[in-house]
Amino acid sequence: MKNNEMNTGNGKPYRYRPVLFFALAYLFTWIFWIPAIFLDQNIGAVFMLIGLIAPAVVSTVFIFASGSDLLKKDFRIKLVGFYRVKWMNVLLAILLFAGTVVCSILLSLAFGQSVDQFSFTRDFSFTGVGIGSALITVTLASIIEEVGWKGYCEDSIGAYMNWFWESMIFGALWSFWHFPLLFIRGTYQAGLMVNPLYVINFFISGIPLGFIITWVYLVSDRSILACMIYHLFVNFLQEKIAMTPETKCVETVVVIIVAAVIVFLNRDMFFETRHVGRLLETRYIEKEGPEDSDIAVNEFAV
Repeated sequence: MKNNEMNTGNGKPYRYRPVLFFALAYLFTWIFWIPAIFLDQNIGAVFMLIGLIAPAVVSTVFIFASGSDLLKKDFRIKLVGFYRVKWMNVLLAILLFAGTVVCSILLSLAFGQSVDQFSFTRDFSFTGVGIGSALITVTLASIIEEVGWKGYCEDSIGAYMNWFWESMIFGALWSFWHFPLLFIRGTYQAGLMVNPLYVINFFISGIPLGFIITWVYLVSDRSILACMIYHLFVNFLQEKIAMTPETKCVETVVVIIVAAVIVFLNRDMFFETRHVGRLLETRYIEKEGPEDSDIAVNEFAV
C-alpha cells in the first residue's frame, strides 16, 4: 500500500484529497459570499451563513461518500467522543490566549494605546444584528467551522506531511478563505479596510493561530469538540475585549511567539512523520489492545 493511502475497512485503499477539498470549500463559500457584497445587509447575512457552513457540508460529503468505514468511524468519534478531550490542555490553551491578550494590551501601552482596552465592548464588531444574535453567530461560527476544518480538512493535509507544515499550509488557506468578507458591509473584516496594515495583520495572524489550534486538536487526540471550545473562546475575546486594531497588530507578534514556544516544546508532535500515510491506523490499530489490533489488521488488510 502506498504511503499516503489508508485502508478503508472494505478492502479498498482511501486517498485523502486536500486540493479538491479546498477547491470546493472555497467555491461553495465564495459563490455565496461574493453576491453578499452587493445585496441588502439582511439578505446578505443569509448568504453569509450559507457560505459559512459550506466547508462543513463539503467535509461531511467527502467523508460519507468516501466509501471508507474507518474514515466515517473516525469522524463520528472525533465529533462526539467527549472522552478524547484533554480538558486541562484545553484550559491551558484558553489561559494562554487570555494571557496573550493581556500581554498585547500591556505592550501596546508603550505605543500610546489606552489602558481602557482592559474592558468589554458594548457591541460586537459586526453590525446589523442584535447582541443576542451576534453571540449566536459567533457560537455557530466556532462550531460549524471546526466541523469543516477538523472533520476532513486538517487530516487531509496532515496525511501527506508532518504537522508543522500542515499547520503552516492550513493557517494560510484558512486565513485567506475569509477574503470576500473584507468587502461585505458590517463584517469585522470590512472594518479593517480603513488601513491596509490591519488587513495584512488579519491574514498573517491566522497562520500562528493555525499552529495553536492544531496543537489543541492533537493533544486531545484529534477531538473536534476541543477545537470548538477553543475557537469559541478566541472569537469571543477578539470580539468583546476592547483592543484597538493597533493592539491586534501587537497581538499577532505575541501569538507568533506563543506558537513558536508551543512548537519547540512539542517538537516530536509537530515534526514526526510516523502518521504520514497511516493516520487512521495509528489511532485505531496501533493504540488498541492486542485482541482488537488483530481484528483490525485482518479486517483492514489490503
